[in-house]
Amino acid sequence: MSYTVAITGRPNVGKSTFFNRMLEQRKAIVDDISGVTRDRQYGVAEWIGKSFNVIDTGGFVANSTDVFEKEIRKQVHIAVEEANAIIFMVDVTSGITSLDEEMADLLRRSPKPVYLVVNKVDNHMRQLEAAEFYSLGFEKIFFLSSISGTGTGELLDEVCSLIPKEEKEEPGTVPKFAIIGQPNVGKSSLLNALIGQERTIVSDIAGTTRDAVHTTYNLFNKEFILIDTAGIRRKSKVNEDLEFYSVIRAISAVDEADVCIFLLDAEKGITAQDLSIFSLAEKKGKGIVVLVNKWDVVKKETNTARDYEKVLKKKLAPFADVPVLFISATEKLRIFQAMETALKVYDNRRQKIPTSKLNDTMLKAVEAYHAPVVRGHAVKIKYVTQLPTIVPSFAFFCNYPDDIKKPYRNYLENKMREIFPLTGVPIRIFFRKK
Repeated sequence: MSYTVAITGRPNVGKSTFFNRMLEQRKAIVDDISGVTRDRQYGVAEWIGKSFNVIDTGGFVANSTDVFEKEIRKQVHIAVEEANAIIFMVDVTSGITSLDEEMADLLRRSPKPVYLVVNKVDNHMRQLEAAEFYSLGFEKIFFLSSISGTGTGELLDEVCSLIPKEEKEEPGTVPKFAIIGQPNVGKSSLLNALIGQERTIVSDIAGTTRDAVHTTYNLFNKEFILIDTAGIRRKSKVNEDLEFYSVIRAISAVDEADVCIFLLDAEKGITAQDLSIFSLAEKKGKGIVVLVNKWDVVKKETNTARDYEKVLKKKLAPFADVPVLFISATEKLRIFQAMETALKVYDNRRQKIPTSKLNDTMLKAVEAYHAPVVRGHAVKIKYVTQLPTIVPSFAFFCNYPDDIKKPYRNYLENKMREIFPLTGVPIRIFFRKK
């Protein structure tokens, strides 16, 4: 179950600052289309044990004010349509503007929960000035300061109160594979090549949530579900919101999938946005298979594929233990091998390693290279076990769990990947007091 919160509002009200605070990190601003300044960003926020997707819809700066307002309006529409809840941000220092009023008018008609957030309220005087925003007619209104963080807790409590508890995976479920990637990398072509028929992807009915398309597929007596995030919108719609749609769709598909089939265009390589989606899938603990599509049109020499994979994995680091296949959806080159690989990754993700086997192998690895001594303490790891979670997670019991640093954690992870079939699967390692 994925829960998505979109942050909307006109430019310069502090959406990106608030977004960074929710994610507790500074994120690079993605800007890969000239002529449009956008801080189109997305990530996973966690609060009181619940996690949810956050999308910053960004502000546009375009040549004419008409285009500018039109683009913002479009983004608000998309956010209303696609997100589960909307944060509508305004700025106390500039008061209510006509653009705020217009957006408020759109959002009041939404059946989704809308939280009106008055930003930059950082002293008593501004608290009084913020009262004018009650006139916008929203029931849930919060005064806060994105920069200092005051007031954000109450808002997050309110947002999290609506998020349902995560359901446990049922045994015997059919594997779900999401085909993700940027528009025009060949997601539809791959799906059509696999199922051997052309199919329409989108029903473009205003006001309905258009879900990703699910196709049940049988391959060599193995059944799985393909979730296709292609065909985001009719081609007549401009690229700007097409890209924004694809982001929201990809995030929902990643949430639902067991394994993400990550499609890249061989000629374009991997972009900043691709890396964001990849790291999102990794953070959510999904299996990942990387497919480099349109390989048939690339000029090749002896080691072209090997060199390409080397560069690619360098960009995907630190999580570079993923299968990479070079395919052509239109020529049906290696597409069935790609599905076999995805099934293998699915099995890797679901495996339960016996505790005796874990201890036999991993305690030898610990003996071969001990954790560094910290503050005069020798760290002794005595026991290892796999935790009962969907994402493969392992607990190492030791005397000083807080003294183990990242390099040693990486050493243990690399050893586990050498010994056990964990390719394509993010793993979690925890250190606990014995």
